[in-house]
Order: sequence, then structure tokens, then C-alpha cells
Amino acid sequence: MTSEQFQSCIQACQECAVECSQCMDACLSEDNVKMMAECIRLDRDCANICFTAVEFMSSNSQFSAQICEVCATICDACAAECEKHEADHCKRCAEACRRCAEECRSMASMAA
Repeated sequence: MTSEQFQSCIQACQECAVECSQCMDACLSEDNVKMMAECIRLDRDCANICFTAVEFMSSNSQFSAQICEVCATICDACAAECEKHEADHCKRCAEACRRCAEECRSMASMAA
């Protein structure tokens, strides 16, 4: 597969990474930051793996499918945590994570 074929997944990963970064920043401003600790950790991990997935897909790495499988798993975990919170930034993040997980699984199955 070529990076053009990954475009939908690349876009979903980029959007997810941005939402996770924004969610993490907003969580750090919450009154009870300690309560948001797991959300912050997962936001960080998710943004990092999403950016990594973009890099792998953009360079047509032979490991893109494996990275995207891991990305989907982390996106699911981040979405599940964000869905526990009522904040709008968490809701937006969870939605982006769910979309990204779906795109990553689709891409990984096509590349396999």
C-alpha cells in the first residue's frame, strides 16, 4: 500500500492526536487534576501513538499495520476513559479516538 491509500487513516490519526493534546491540556486546568490523572496519561499516550502511526504510514513503513493495531488499542482505552467524564473536551476526544480506532483497524486489515 502507498501513503495515498492511508490518507483517511492518516487524517483520523492527526485529528485524534490534536484532540488528545487539547484534552490533556484542558484536563490539567480542571479543579480536580488528580481525578483526571488517568485521562491525562492516556491522552498523552494516544497522541504519541497517533503521531507515530502518521509517521509510519507517511513513509510507507512495512510496520504500518502493526503500529495501527496498537494505535487502535490505545485509542479505545483513551476513549473509554474520556467517556467517564462530562467535560466537552473529553467528549470530543472520545469521539476522535473512536473514529481513529476504526480507521486504524480498517487500514491494518487492508494492509495485512
